[in-house]
Amino acid sequence: MNLRDLRYIVAVADFGHFGRAAEACSVSQPTLSGQIRKLEEELGLAIFERVGHSVRPTAPGEQILAHSRRALAAAEDIVSVAAAARDPLAGPLQLGVIPTLGPYLMPYVLPAAQRALRSMRLVLVEDLTVRLVELVAASKLDAAIIASEPEVPALQSETLFDEDFWLVLRKQNPLAKRSRISIADIDPQSLLLLTDGHCLRDQALELCGPPKNSGEAVADMRATSLKTLLHMAAAGYGMTLIPALALKQEQPLPGGLIARHLTGTKARRRVRLIFRPSHPRRAALAALARLIRASVKEVLEDVGAPERAHA
Repeated sequence: MNLRDLRYIVAVADFGHFGRAAEACSVSQPTLSGQIRKLEEELGLAIFERVGHSVRPTAPGEQILAHSRRALAAAEDIVSVAAAARDPLAGPLQLGVIPTLGPYLMPYVLPAAQRALRSMRLVLVEDLTVRLVELVAASKLDAAIIASEPEVPALQSETLFDEDFWLVLRKQNPLAKRSRISIADIDPQSLLLLTDGHCLRDQALELCGPPKNSGEAVADMRATSLKTLLHMAAAGYGMTLIPALALKQEQPLPGGLIARHLTGTKARRRVRLIFRPSHPRRAALAALARLIRASVKEVLEDVGAPERAHA
């Protein structure tokens, strides 16, 4: 048994197909199948069973795969430790980011990283929070930027910044006459929301409460992006919440829309960097966290400054 064999069985489990697994491992299918057969003979059990044209792990195979993934992750950590000893900032860093942050945070972070962390190549993966947490916990990502608690004890988080929510609505709305709006003034039934799985949707519902009637919110169109929500609001379907960085990047807002600051300490979200406590490149993660904070500090202070000045 060796690491190569473990990579083969993990690839078969991930692809559910010997041919595609062999292609991913850059070997011929007979070579991959033969090595897996030898491993099964060595262990005295079948790791996989064929179901039609697909392949799936047996019950003991599932346990073997779980141990194999941990062994491969540990082996990768050994390589990372050696690289970090030479230069902790050198090499690619796989970084996840949620969709409501990626397009709005990265325009500030990526140029700064190119200047200050030239030996570190950021490899970005954009996905929903629950998936990013799983990938970090499984050692498939080095870290991720999310806007909620990771809710996984095995992960550690570091606060990057707090980001205010703003209410975006049409100029004709009576609330638009105010420079600041209380959360209590927002009718949840008029609130446009992102689709399930986005932490911003959950935060909006927690902040403003459920609709006042027992049915679905009339304005709840379940959009998949903040940009779509803004165009829906401009068309008169309702109003929406938008985080400060998104508000900055989306200026000018679509026709007829204005942004108003929300009062109250709960009208913001905390953006965090999550990672495994045992990660071998902690110095690189610390440098990245410092760079992110510095990149957005002035931007966050600048968002809505005219509105706050006249509040």
